[in-house]
Amino acid sequence: MSQINRISGGQIDRGNTLNFSFDGKSYQGHPGDTLASALLANGVLLMGRSFKYHRPRGLLSSGSEEPNALVELRTGARQEPNTRATVAELFDGLEARSQNRWPSLAFDAMGINDKLSPFFAAGFYYKTFMWPKAFWEKLYEPIIRRAAGLGSLSMEADPDTYDKGFLHCDLLIIGAGPSGLAAALTAGRAGADVILADEDFALGGRLNSETFTLGDASGADWAAVTVAELASLPNVRLMPRTTVLGAFDHGIYGALERVSDHVAVPASGKPRQTLWRIYTKRSLLCAGSTERPIAFDNNDRPGIMLAGSLRAFANRWAAVPDRQVAIFTNNDDGHRTATDLLARGVRVAAIIDTRADAPRMADCELLAGAEVIDSKGRLGLNSITVRMAGGQTRQIDCGALGVSGGWNPNVHLTCHQRGIPIWNEALAAFVPGKNPTGMSVAGAANGAFSTAAALASGVDGAVRALADLGVKAKAADLPQAEDAPINLKPFWYVKGASRAWIDQQNDVTVKDVKLAHQEGYRSVEHLKRYTTLGMATDQGKTANMGGLAIMAEMTGKSIPETGTTIFRPPYTPVPIAAFAGRSAGADFRPVRLTPSHVWAAEQGAVFVEVGMWKRAQWFPKPGETHWRQSVDREVLATRKSVGICDVTTLGKIDVQGTDAAEFLNRIYVNAFGKLAVGKVRYGLMLREDGMVMDDGTTARLAEDHFITTTTTANAVGVYRHMEFCRQCLWPDLDVQIISTTEAWAQFSVAGPNARKLLQKIVDAEHDISNEAFPYMACGEITVCGGLRARLFRISFSGELAYEIAVPTRYGDGLIRAMVEAGREFDAVVYGTEALGVMRIEKGHAAGNELNGTTTALNLGMGGMVSKKKDSIGSTLSEREGLNRDDALNLVGFRPVDRSRAFVAGSHFINKGDVANAANDQGYMTSVAYSPNLGHTVGLGFLKNGANRKGEILRAVNPVANEEVEVEVVSAYFVDPEGERLRA
Repeated sequence: MSQINRISGGQIDRGNTLNFSFDGKSYQGHPGDTLASALLANGVLLMGRSFKYHRPRGLLSSGSEEPNALVELRTGARQEPNTRATVAELFDGLEARSQNRWPSLAFDAMGINDKLSPFFAAGFYYKTFMWPKAFWEKLYEPIIRRAAGLGSLSMEADPDTYDKGFLHCDLLIIGAGPSGLAAALTAGRAGADVILADEDFALGGRLNSETFTLGDASGADWAAVTVAELASLPNVRLMPRTTVLGAFDHGIYGALERVSDHVAVPASGKPRQTLWRIYTKRSLLCAGSTERPIAFDNNDRPGIMLAGSLRAFANRWAAVPDRQVAIFTNNDDGHRTATDLLARGVRVAAIIDTRADAPRMADCELLAGAEVIDSKGRLGLNSITVRMAGGQTRQIDCGALGVSGGWNPNVHLTCHQRGIPIWNEALAAFVPGKNPTGMSVAGAANGAFSTAAALASGVDGAVRALADLGVKAKAADLPQAEDAPINLKPFWYVKGASRAWIDQQNDVTVKDVKLAHQEGYRSVEHLKRYTTLGMATDQGKTANMGGLAIMAEMTGKSIPETGTTIFRPPYTPVPIAAFAGRSAGADFRPVRLTPSHVWAAEQGAVFVEVGMWKRAQWFPKPGETHWRQSVDREVLATRKSVGICDVTTLGKIDVQGTDAAEFLNRIYVNAFGKLAVGKVRYGLMLREDGMVMDDGTTARLAEDHFITTTTTANAVGVYRHMEFCRQCLWPDLDVQIISTTEAWAQFSVAGPNARKLLQKIVDAEHDISNEAFPYMACGEITVCGGLRARLFRISFSGELAYEIAVPTRYGDGLIRAMVEAGREFDAVVYGTEALGVMRIEKGHAAGNELNGTTTALNLGMGGMVSKKKDSIGSTLSEREGLNRDDALNLVGFRPVDRSRAFVAGSHFINKGDVANAANDQGYMTSVAYSPNLGHTVGLGFLKNGANRKGEILRAVNPVANEEVEVEVVSAYFVDPEGERLRA
């Protein structure tokens, strides 16, 4: 009984009732309803408030172009803001609330903005918030932040899952209206792999909203029969509730499928939404068109809608905003709305047609050559004022007004690769120009507005697209359909209007567009940004053409001369959760486990995420109550005897080919051409601007075979860089590269007893004595009775050390074997913290030093940059500004008072100087407590640091307001002569 505006007919299931609420009040609807249609049926016209002026707003449209009826759906953790009521499918128990109002929708205190509108004209932000300067941070910004936004977030974790998927097809058809269905039928019967996607939950497009027939059947029935046949074809995939949101390179399209938005809670195992990446050989855009409004004073009252949407609500959803309506139009389509409404028992008070020669098509009063100049009503439409052809005015009582200013083809996806629409004079609209590669356009999206033309263009588009693929398709037999010509006289706005709304979501008026012209913002790009025209979630679907027409009039140019902005993805808003997919919470990013992870977990290791890896930080033992106790023990035990560390995470890149050495020569600043087989060399890699990209070691296993290692953090970036160089810079070189980071489990074995431990697992035929296998040697060996392995004698800790690698599947076995072999030496397994302590004690640069702003000179490696060969970045590394006498140098620091500690990030200030940027001498990059020395040590960059050893500086930490006196020393705190690692 509450559905006071529900009329007969429609495509809703009246046998079932759905209960829902809006702003706390209960209503009823039926399956097949949207939230918008159900609210209309219940007599609810007021659904929102405008963004800037908080004016009362109701529905303007019936589709995804809706600018006004933005609501919050659901409650709790599933609360969803800024959803268009026109696309929200009704389900039992749906809770919806209006937005952008306080304390209520009917009485919004922020409506005072409407009274203050003279102060909020176009560009007022730029004019108002410039002065006084001191007001910005304390007054302007807080006010803007409080006023910004529409909906609200629950601030609770979303309980639903989201997914991503990949699809492939021969032909992607975007839109399931008459042209899309005809194209799918043609391609499907030809045996092509077809995907038919449409944002609606009922396929058929405008066929579901019209009363004309196709042959002997209604449009809706023909659509249903066609969809049933398509569903029976195994080579056709139907995707309702799916919006194709973007056209990307290489025939790839993004699509959002709303899998479970139409139910209260997704079924077990089902995602809420799925973001698809569709790979297609050809695509056919059948996205239809969008009706445009006509601007006049107060044309934004609830009850004033697009005429085609008014017709759609009546025909498809059996709902009307009021039982007495009027029509304001400049074309024949407005008359079709009047005819359909009259047939359903709705009284049409008058048709106001701007054309003096308007035809009489409906059985109601026709006011030819007239214009609607104003409307009345506080929270909804009560009446309109009409200026007759003779100049006199007349008031007409009505509760709803359907407005039709013509139709714009939905060209959005054709613009996603910089395609610019072209002007069609007959339609007074832009139609597709240059389309993305592989895309063609059919139906109303290409200006074929009649049903017969849409059907024919869909068939023709499918036949042509498949012909390009070598598939011969027979045109489907088409039913007889309406083929009315376009009869339109462009009319954009009523002259003399004071507050006529162009963009209802952004509160842009005709006056704002004229003001932009007056103040010099006349290009379409400047117009958009100065007035915010078309910058909202609807992307100007109902607003852009009116703004362009007014600007054209002001400049004295035609609309095509004035131009148009183009569109970018996404076609409609996409939840961020859908972009994330399953990458949320613990699955936010992939986690890679080291080969020793299971063993480490058994030992109670504490783990840390390092890039995409989970690595052991330290291994606590019984009685250790602080992490430092564990780390200190691991460091001391390693330097005293032997320690083992999983270093699998280091990037490993296999470089092979007759030109492999030359390739590495060009990648690294130092020479690799004469590196002997069986030897390892440290290398430094620069970016093109001369800054250090990464460092690592490269081992030569054969004349044409190298193994390059990178830091963990830069493994992917370095590989990508090398692949770019190989493919794009030097494609003539005979070299191939592949990442083998995950293919080999690699462990560092360091300490005075490292060789003794390894001799217990390395097969006897391999001599790893100091004489046979000296420092910086490498080779392929076998371990544990024939298991292939690689051995590198390199050291990151400064101790006698090796890195041993086996195929990853044997990594767990190797760690267990080495631990067992090391028992007689009291071997320890150490984590990343101990690794960091030892590398700082030894003065090795790592990620903190390789921070993208440092040069080889800064790191004390300027001499490594070869002058005898060219390499990436070597020339620009010689820039004068990078080689000043006071350039930063990497040096060591220790506290003057050994009991004091300092922190990384501290800045160095000379004694007696004020601690400010002007007196900054450098900064601390890495700090650790050295259990070997008994105090804190650090590495950092200091101006002319190489010549300032022994100097006392202040390490200032302005964040904590602390400072410590430090002495500049060598970066090599332990074994500066390198005797241990060569033992």
